[in-house]
Amino acid sequence: MCGVSQDLSTTSYALLGLLVFDGSPSAGLTGYEVKQRADKTLRFYWVSPAMSQVYTELERLARTGLVSYTEEVAGQRRARRFTITACGQQRLQEWLAEPVESFPILKHPVALRLLMAGLVGPDRARTLLQDYLEQLAVRRQDLLEVRRSLGERAAVKYPAMVADWGLDYYDSEARIVQQLLDRLPSTG
Repeated sequence: MCGVSQDLSTTSYALLGLLVFDGSPSAGLTGYEVKQRADKTLRFYWVSPAMSQVYTELERLARTGLVSYTEEVAGQRRARRFTITACGQQRLQEWLAEPVESFPILKHPVALRLLMAGLVGPDRARTLLQDYLEQLAVRRQDLLEVRRSLGERAAVKYPAMVADWGLDYYDSEARIVQQLLDRLPSTG
């Protein structure tokens, strides 16, 4: 029986999930490898934690028995390889089964600035939206590369679905921003 009673942050659950990302058992991941995995996946739809936060959370998860680690020594370097424990898997499964209680909040820096664009005028609003369209194109290309790397393997079916969702989101966002640009008064 797993006796962990303390609440975990969403980041803790995200890290537990990253340790079993493709569902296959592994020799574990170093904190650096977890961070790389987070940067490759989480950054598109959640906050990718800082390296220091990854190590802090992994240590906390180890103290609570949700992950374990082995020490590796290579020359002067020591590294810990973290793996999810049976209790960690149980806790992650329980969290995944919980209903999502809150609706996502649109915390959007471009929308916030557009909200106040009357203070700077349509030219600045146009620049803001055009810059954002360029950023969307770059982000979409990054995610497309991730999606292509996932392929159609059954082990990563759900991450691939999330990547598809993200690609559709970027397409939708670009369409909305273009419509907003079209609604701006022309300068003359």
